Amino acid sequence: MSKLLDSFWRAAMYCLHPRVIALSVLPLVIMAALSLGLGYWFWSDAVEAIRSQLGAYEMVNTMVGWLEGLGLSGLRLVLAPALLLFMAIPVIVIVSLLFVAIFMTPAMVALVAERRFPQLERKKGGSLVASLFWSLGSTLLAIVAMVVSIPLWLIPPLILILPPLIWGWLTYRVMSYDALVDHASSDERRQIFREHRGALLGIGVLSGYLGAAPSVIWASGAMFVAMAPILVPVAIWIYTLVFAFSSLWFSHYALAALEALRSRNNGTSPPDITPLTIESAASGAPPTLPAPSGATVGPA
Repeated sequence: MSKLLDSFWRAAMYCLHPRVIALSVLPLVIMAALSLGLGYWFWSDAVEAIRSQLGAYEMVNTMVGWLEGLGLSGLRLVLAPALLLFMAIPVIVIVSLLFVAIFMTPAMVALVAERRFPQLERKKGGSLVASLFWSLGSTLLAIVAMVVSIPLWLIPPLILILPPLIWGWLTYRVMSYDALVDHASSDERRQIFREHRGALLGIGVLSGYLGAAPSVIWASGAMFVAMAPILVPVAIWIYTLVFAFSSLWFSHYALAALEALRSRNNGTSPPDITPLTIESAASGAPPTLPAPSGATVGPA
């Protein structure tokens, strides 16, 4: 638990680093451009297709008519755009995660390694191609799990449990691998996954629940449909920041676990690192290391 809290605190402070803030803009720009471009070219046709499909179901028409009789006027006009936006949420989440994994995670791992683990040997236990296939394979499994579990979302408690669990598992699979692909050998990576699976999965699940923050935006109903060109980029940026924080959290925990594993295998103790401060995180200066015992600090 102490290692989880330490890595959580460090990840939160690293989010103040100018490099992290600057890197979070790139996935936002790409995702916002894709979302607005696809919306411009295909929004009207997609809304009309959903509206025609809904009109073919008598039960849907009866329910909409009943709700409009209770005072929800205009529900028929809002229903199709709202359904289209809610169907786009999983796509936005998955693509945001993949963009962060591709564009941000390598830079996050390099930043953590440069400032906190400068002596950690890079054994190159993987490659960019292997990381890409690992991410795509994990994403396909998550999509299958999401589609299969959709009927269970109709049970009120499960809709608050299943999606964050699936996103958390996907985050754990993608970011744990990317955090270790450059520094750990394949055997070291498998050993860390085996020894720390529970903690890494816990980080992923907590990150999945943090990723539910944009749900406040999605839940704004008709206002969200009307302000979608503004609120969609805002939601994408929140997703990007959450995944960037998750990437830093995995990097701190995984690299610390790798350092401890090598120290244990070599029969030595890992070096002590002083606590990270807000000032050092924001300024980009590395934390000060304690002087070795017996060393003289200052002028002789």
